[in-house]
Amino acid sequence: MEIDKRAVLVTVSLSSFLTPFSGSSFNIALPSIAAEYALDAISMSWASLAYLLASAMFLIPFGRLADMYGRKRVFLYGIIVFTASSALLGIYPSSSTLVLFRALQGIGSSMIFGTSLAILVSVSTPQERGTMLGTSIAAVYIGLSAGPYIGGFLTKNFGWRSIFLANVVIGLMVLVLILTKLKAEWRINNGEKFDIIGSAAFSFMLLALMYGMSKLPTRAAFLPIAIGVALMAVFAIIEGRVDNPVLDLSIFRSNGAYTMFNIAALINFSATFSLTFLLSMYLQYLKGLDPQQAGTIMIAAPIIQAIVSPIAGRLSDSVQPAKIATIGMGVTGLALAPLAFLTANTSIVYIILCLLVLGAGLALFSSPNTNAIMGCVDKSLLGVASSTVGTMRLTGQMLSQGIAMTLIAINLGTASIIPDLYPQLLTSIS
Repeated sequence: MEIDKRAVLVTVSLSSFLTPFSGSSFNIALPSIAAEYALDAISMSWASLAYLLASAMFLIPFGRLADMYGRKRVFLYGIIVFTASSALLGIYPSSSTLVLFRALQGIGSSMIFGTSLAILVSVSTPQERGTMLGTSIAAVYIGLSAGPYIGGFLTKNFGWRSIFLANVVIGLMVLVLILTKLKAEWRINNGEKFDIIGSAAFSFMLLALMYGMSKLPTRAAFLPIAIGVALMAVFAIIEGRVDNPVLDLSIFRSNGAYTMFNIAALINFSATFSLTFLLSMYLQYLKGLDPQQAGTIMIAAPIIQAIVSPIAGRLSDSVQPAKIATIGMGVTGLALAPLAFLTANTSIVYIILCLLVLGAGLALFSSPNTNAIMGCVDKSLLGVASSTVGTMRLTGQMLSQGIAMTLIAINLGTASIIPDLYPQLLTSIS
């Protein structure tokens, strides 16, 4: 069967745009949501964290299922779940269902994350893999850049529910493309059985660890964290004994490059993800900007990422990807350091310059590092590799958000954010 690579790239890239667009637009609307439902700072954080946690819990299992039963099938179901949950958030939101529907959205995104990169690599040659991955990753950053601006515009003019209805429109577009343009199924099933027990151990391990982190610095944190660590050991034992593990841990022992590239991704996302959440609060609470103004400022980094990512991806087809990714990690660190010294009087221009440098660093890191990871494994494991990339990203994002939540809990507790508490909020951010 002849595969239309351009149609595959367009479909995957549009889905790559959808999920970060949803997340970044949601973050910019959080203060408006909190005002409507009288949410405290910790509840605001959980509205974001529920999505990330659900995504990470199910990413590896769905990636393995995609390898076994069909990457297109899991990709299709993921778009359906994501679009349906977005519709529920737009039509039937409440303070009690907000976190639930965001978690459902996260499950849908895990099905998308666990298959999209694998589908791209399945149809590309080694000589064009970096270019195709760079294009897809550029779509991610376009989503990140469009999210704050469009989300701010929609929130200001039509209310925050309109953000989720915009997700529905994009989701339906992807759904039509999958049904009409993606003809192959891309699966490798040799009669293997799905590792249900290992999948459950992995999912509950992440749930326990992140719930525990959300309770820091109180004593209530220690029991769930201990359970999470114990489940980590149980997961490793299970995966070492079953014939068809959901995550073959031997790949990390036998493939040093694969391991190091994944660790690098974990570190990168741990260091950068919560910046959107924290800067959104800084610009709106301490600088007095409305959501649209804050969103306009925060698109600086993703715009640069969208421009540089395809270039970095193309370079990684001809230059050793690790060298480019290392430069990107260094530039990212240089951009983050000045943001640790924010004050209430910091210039907006100063923040924008930091975000521009950050965007260049993240773009130089992400595409080459992803190309290196996907090039380290056999095609039969592309779904697992795609899921591992996503898991490192989401675990890093959860760690970043968890640390931010802990700092907010220490400085603000469960109090609503009012002007008298702005100094404590600034302490948490900087």
